[in-house]
Amino acid sequence: MAEKVLSKGLDPQGCIEREGSLGRVPHAFRPVVAAARDRLLHVLGARLHSAYLYGSIPRGTARVGRSDLDLLVALREEPADADRDAVRALDEALDAEFPQIDGVGTLLHGRSRLLSDAETYDLGWFVACLCTPLLGEDLAEYLPRYRPDSRLARETNGDLALLLPRWRERVAAADGTETALRPLVRFMSRHLVRTGFTLVMPRWNGWTSDLADMAEIFGAYYPQRAGQMRAAAVRGREPIGDPAVLRSYVDDLGPWLADEYTRVHGVKSPRPD
Repeated sequence: MAEKVLSKGLDPQGCIEREGSLGRVPHAFRPVVAAARDRLLHVLGARLHSAYLYGSIPRGTARVGRSDLDLLVALREEPADADRDAVRALDEALDAEFPQIDGVGTLLHGRSRLLSDAETYDLGWFVACLCTPLLGEDLAEYLPRYRPDSRLARETNGDLALLLPRWRERVAAADGTETALRPLVRFMSRHLVRTGFTLVMPRWNGWTSDLADMAEIFGAYYPQRAGQMRAAAVRGREPIGDPAVLRSYVDDLGPWLADEYTRVHGVKSPRPD
């Protein structure tokens, strides 16, 4: 069998190409996307600046009944509690109404934060490279082009050490059922695989959002941890509510990855809370 050739995801200038488009949304998910677009307008009204899709649906790789709907919303002002409550209710309603999706998650931020200097190489990069415009003015027009360098690695995922105590608290607070643990396994698996990939991203000199490819690329540089990362990539797509998996993340793979990340790229710049 021929070896898979991985795309580096870069343009001729060596900058990360924007992934995803509305044209790639699979037919089964188009009603969900249309409903999300219309309801965001209804719920947020004039406060809405722009909205974006990201994840497997705009990349065209979503699986019916297994993939979630991921949205990012930019408000004209910083979000208030009422905005967060309204968006949370919208997420829950969409998830209940459309069986082709397995969960809805909406990130909610103010326009000024997304375009701030502090977020240029984190949320700004996320909007410019990983988000597909759905509504309103595209903020990518105000953001730079990005290269897969150490600064981008540091500012995107250089905060794992700060996150691990919160992860441990979430694991301890979960009720131990499959229903409670499965979303945690999916979330932490994806986060660890992406962090492992961005650890080696500058050396590989490219970008991909495919979890399996991320794990393979990471494993080429850290073979002693390759098996763990491949397993995490599988659980990111097919999560199981196993507390032993979560313990291995917060007690072994996560701490090792955080230490190695700090050694190689340093620590993410502080952000206003």
